[in-house]
This record gives sequence, structure tokens and C-alpha cells, in this order.
Amino acid sequence: MAASPSGALGALDPTSDRAVFRQIADQIREAIDRGRFKEGDKLPSEAELVEHYGVSRMTVRNSLAILQTEGLVVSEHGRGVFVRPRPPVRRLASDRFARRHREQGKSAFIVEAEAAGSKSEVDSLEVGEERPSQDIAARLGSPRRVLVRRRRYLLDGRPVEFATSYLPLDLARNTPIAQPNPGPGGIYARLEELGHRLDHFDEEIKARMPTPQEVRTLRLASGVPVIHLVRTAYDTEGRAVEVCDTVMAADAYVLSYRLPAT
Repeated sequence: MAASPSGALGALDPTSDRAVFRQIADQIREAIDRGRFKEGDKLPSEAELVEHYGVSRMTVRNSLAILQTEGLVVSEHGRGVFVRPRPPVRRLASDRFARRHREQGKSAFIVEAEAAGSKSEVDSLEVGEERPSQDIAARLGSPRRVLVRRRRYLLDGRPVEFATSYLPLDLARNTPIAQPNPGPGGIYARLEELGHRLDHFDEEIKARMPTPQEVRTLRLASGVPVIHLVRTAYDTEGRAVEVCDTVMAADAYVLSYRLPAT
């Protein structure tokens, strides 16, 4: 049930030089920030906002469009406009690839899903061999061909990220890594079993708007950006043993880092 606008929203300031539709967006945004509209709450309907503010329906729609672009609300056809849930997954960079997780037979995604109290799934899995792009080849030491693993990750049935791993063929061909299910602990556990003890990971992260294909793959709402992360895994000999190119729905994650004070 939608909250009453009179109990959560104030009045317009007729002396302000700020456009009316922006004032309305400001008030709804503040009501969300202060918890008057909580995650998952339905906002007052367009008709209720029109009556509350004494403005046209188009003015209200322009206000809601601002909030959708900011990723604060989502419109569901035939149901209304709802406050978007906050990111459920905390991605702790200093812990997610800890060896103890692999020894327990858990991949990083499973560990994070359990911490969030969510059910994890993997679908759209593809495994094959191909020629790497120039960028991937440079990161892996210029192999002519690589093993590629593409998969989509879901939390509670919702797609949240799509990842593609590239591994040198001389490491991965004819091993469990080339199987759809590489086994407990994922491909990093298998790499270590094959003698490539992992030493460190380098990650490059950027935020951007999604491509049309990414919108479809991750079922992104309007205005939601993605986090594009490229990770290179190195063994103790300094060899790059995997590159993982990951695109994540930005509204599904909090990226958390613990840095040494040196």
C-alpha cells in the first residue's frame, strides 16, 4: 500500500526559482533518504501527487523520471512506482578470494550470497576455446588460444552479474576447469590443485552505463549503471593464470575495501 503524500511530503515553495518538477523530485528523494518511504514501498500514485501538489500529471511524471534516472525508484507497469531496494551484496575485496573459502569448497560468489542471506545460482553457462582479443592476450602473456568460461550469476532469481573467464589452454585444456561444473571451490581451487598456487589478484574497476545487450542480460531498470571489473589472477611464479571480465548491476553491490595504513 502506498504511503500518504500528506504524511511524507511537504509543500512547494512558490518563491523558489527551482523548477516545480525538480522541487517535487527533491522532496521525494529526501523522504526516501529519511526513511519515510522505505525500500520496496510504493510511492503515492501520479493522481495522488497531482492532487497533493496541485500540478499537472506531466509535471509529476517529469519528477519521477528524475528519480528513476538516479536509480532511486523503479516503475512497474500496471503497479506503480516503488523505492528500489538497496544493494544486497557486500563485496569485500580483502576477503572474497581467501584460500579458506576454496578449502571449504565455496566460490567467492557463494560466500557473498550466503553473507547477504540470498540464494545463489549460475545460469547461461558456456565453455569453449577461442582466440583471445588483443587486450586479453596481452594480460595472459600472448597465448594463441584460450579456454573461455561465460556465466551469469543470480541472487534470489535476479541476474546481478555476467562474468567471462579466460585461461591459457596449456593450463586448462583436459582438466576439470574445462567442464561446465569445475567442482567445489571453482576454477581457482582447480588451478591450485594443478600446482598453480595463487599469489595475488589485480583488479581494474570502472563505472559506466550499460550496453543494450547488458541491459537485457542483467534485466536492468532504466537509469541503472554497471560496474565493469577486469581481474587478473597470478600464481606464485608471477604467471597470469586467468583474466575475468565481469559486468555487475551497480544497484546490486557495495564494493568494500580494507586498505593497510602504511
